[in-house]
Formats: sequence, C-alpha cells, structure tokens
Amino acid sequence: VDIGSFNSRTLSADINEPLSANGRTALRITAQTSDGDDATDQVWRKDRWISPSLSIDFGRDTEVVIFSSYSHSQWIRQQGTTPYGTLLPNPNGTVDRRMFTGDTAFGGYDVEQKTLGYSLEHRFDPALTLRQGVRYEEESGTGNFVALQALQANRRLQNRSATRQYLDYDLLATDTSLLYRADTGPVAHQVVVGLDARRGHSRQGSRACTIAPLDLFNPQYGMPATCPANLTAFAPSTLTVAGLYLQDQMKFGAGWTALVGLRRDHSRERLEDRVRNTQSLKTDAATVGSAGLVKEFLPGWSTYVSWSESFLPVSGQDFDGRGFVPETGKQWEWGLKHESADGRLTGSLAVFDLKRRNVTTSDPVNTGFSVQTGEQQSRGVELEVGARLKDGLSLTAGYAYTDARVTRDNNAAILGKPINLQPLHAATLWALYKPTGLLNWTLGLGGRAVSRQRGSLPFALPGYAVVDASVGYAGPAWRVNAGLKNLLDKDYFDGAINANVVSPALGRTWTLSLQLSY
Repeated sequence: VDIGSFNSRTLSADINEPLSANGRTALRITAQTSDGDDATDQVWRKDRWISPSLSIDFGRDTEVVIFSSYSHSQWIRQQGTTPYGTLLPNPNGTVDRRMFTGDTAFGGYDVEQKTLGYSLEHRFDPALTLRQGVRYEEESGTGNFVALQALQANRRLQNRSATRQYLDYDLLATDTSLLYRADTGPVAHQVVVGLDARRGHSRQGSRACTIAPLDLFNPQYGMPATCPANLTAFAPSTLTVAGLYLQDQMKFGAGWTALVGLRRDHSRERLEDRVRNTQSLKTDAATVGSAGLVKEFLPGWSTYVSWSESFLPVSGQDFDGRGFVPETGKQWEWGLKHESADGRLTGSLAVFDLKRRNVTTSDPVNTGFSVQTGEQQSRGVELEVGARLKDGLSLTAGYAYTDARVTRDNNAAILGKPINLQPLHAATLWALYKPTGLLNWTLGLGGRAVSRQRGSLPFALPGYAVVDASVGYAGPAWRVNAGLKNLLDKDYFDGAINANVVSPALGRTWTLSLQLSY
C-alpha cells in the first residue's frame, strides 16, 4: 500500500501459488490499482492493471511460461505550462505554475491494453538449447488534449489547439533461437542463431479542432471546441519486420572474452492515407554488425571495447504525409570496470560516441505529430562508483558528461545545436545508513544535479540541484518506508515540449509505503 502527495493511492499485490508437488507448475498473479491527482490543477490519473502467468512442468529440460496482462488507464493529460511568465518574464506579471492550460470539458484519455504470449526453453542436451518467445499485444482507446501554441502580441492571451485521437493498434512478435556450446581447441564458444519477426497494424486517426485562446492571468474553462465531421488524419498502416541474426561469444586465453554478431533485417510497410487518398508501399533492408572484446587484466579489473550498428524501421508519417524512413545508428564504447575482492568497492568508467540518423522526435510546430532529425551525435563519459563503508554506511555516486548535437539536418536552424534538452553535466549521490545496533532501520539522503539544458529553443532551462531523503523500518514480514523528494522544495524546470510549453518539476513531495509478505 502506498500513499503520497496530491492524494495519490496505490494498492499492489504479487501472489505466487505452486500447483504441483515440486513447484515447477505454478500460478503467479501481479496486480495494481492506483489513483492520484497532480501538482497542476485539474490533472488526475487512474490505472488498473493485472498480469496472470502460468509456468508448466514439462520435465527438467523444458521450461514454459504463459503470460498475459490487461490494463485500463484514464487520465487528464499534463500539458505543461507557458514559459511566458514562468521561465521568461512577462510584462503582465507572473503566471501560476499550478495553472492548467488545457480544458477538462474537452475530455481526457481512456485507453485499454492487452497482452498474451509465452516463453519456451528446451534443452536437447547440455550443448544445445532452443528458445522461443511469442507475444501478441493490442491497444485501443481515445485521447483528447488541448495544447498551447504561439503567444499573442498582448502577451496575455496564448493560442491553443485541440486534438481528438483514436487509438487502435495490434502487434504479433516472435523470436526463435538456438544456443550451441562447443569448444574448438583453446576457444570456448556460445553460438546463437535466430530469427525474430513482428507484424503490426496501426489504425490511429485524429481530428484537429479549434478552441479559444487561454488568458494566462484569468483562465476560463469549459470553453467550447469546434471539431470537423471527418477525420483530419487517418492513415492505416501495416509494418512487417523480420531479422536473421548470428552471434558468437568466445572465451580464450587468460581472461579474454570476445563477442561478434551479424544481423540481416528486412521491413515492409503498406500505408493507406485515407484523408489524402494515397497509398504507398515501402521496403527496406540492412545488414548490421556488432563486436566487443573484454579483458580481465588484474584480479577485479577489466577493460572492454565495443562497436555496434543498429537498424530500426519506423511506422507512420509526418504532418505532411511523408512516411518515416528507418532509424540507423553506430556506436563505439570503451570502458573500465572494477570490483574489489570483498565486493565492498565497485566502479565503472565508460567513454562513448553514438551517431543516430533519422531519429523520430515530437513535431515542435504540429502537436501530436512527429518529425525526423537528419543525424544526432552524442559523445560523452559516464562514471559510477559504489562503496560499502564501515559502521553501516554505503555510498553510490554517478556522473555523466554528454555532448549531444544535431550534426546533419535539412533545417539549418537546428544544425549544430544541442539536442533538446540534453544537459552537458549530470550527477547523483546517495548515502544509505544502517545504524549499528538498529539494523532494522535504514536512513537515506542524497541528491541530483543537472547543468543548464540548451537546444534550438529560444530559451535554455537553468541548471538545478535537489535533495531527497528516506527512512525505513523492516519487521519480520513487513516493511514501512517514507520518502521525501525535493526536500528543499526547489523550483525548477525539467523539460520543454517546444518553444511554447515548458514542464515545471514537482516541488516537495512525500510517499509512505507499507509492504506485507506471507
């Protein structure tokens, strides 16, 4: 049971029941129901979720799990707030960050999701194993939201758009592979060959509606919206993707491990734009590879280098009806890892260079649509350290330096600019203390710090640092934990959708949870 700020309430259960004497046939049911409001006025969310699964005993060499899930969610969408009067000055005054910029009279979201599938593993002998996973999922529902657009010249009224979405998609995905273990002289191999495939249908449509501007300093709700009789966007699509892959993990010499892989993908998308009365058939194919090498050069110390390529078909189209091309990527990474002999000290260092082409992001002009960026490049360093000190004190710390920019695009305005909104520096520190003589108690204190977030937007988000805390007590079969986030009630912004919408972060919030087991 969890309760917290803004009237949040959550009840969760995880039930495991053996159905055979050896316990290999068993039923598991996980479920959760939650309700809550938000720091923004008039925003709320309700979620109901259940996931039964059944493991079946077919003998010691075969493992089968059948799984399913069902969820139903309803919510009023958090649309963010205006930057004009919050982040940026406004001659008319300061805008209340809790103000809702949408309109509940227009409606919210009501979405159902269902999943059914199974996972199978069968060992023919110690050297050969078959694995297969099959999953079917579908989603349906409606979504209604009102979004901020450009600020008017009086800097008091901000234009808005209203959109009704109709969600309907399904997906069937399979992955079948064989794992073969063999030794060839001094080299031990684990070879995996497999085929994964998926086929999905999307029938999402929308209506672009009109609604009155919002008075930032005297908001009025219940405003009527005018919607067209026909859909303004409706392009059913069918995307089929199949990939054949081969991977070999090799161990040799004193502490050497190598991994090489090759994959061939084919995709086919049929798209029918029923608004523009056009049809298209698009096929793509690519061969990508990956390789890695790890060496333990001292006890507890290892270094690695890796290289990989990626190919991801993307379904759908942009605002102008152009179909999306596949996303591709290349990544290099070098790293160093350490774990002390007693396990009390761990650390890792990674240096990476990642390039992604045709990355799909939110359309900054047309709400509800996406666009593709020519090429994004991210270079950086990540450092993590963990230490279990004396007297019950443990520390974990992390730091990331990420220089992420748009390196190729037809839009000259964003070329060379940082990716929205990627901070150059980010750091975390967390201390957990178990007092001597009071081992049932745990005390936690830590913080997060993020540097200034830049991009192609006409503003940058200031950097921030926040402090979190927790206290917990564990009994024989129960545990109570209380947490405070943003302990000092710091005002900051943790994101922006476009030039007209920013996301104010939560102030001080609290949670109290009780866990029971039997």
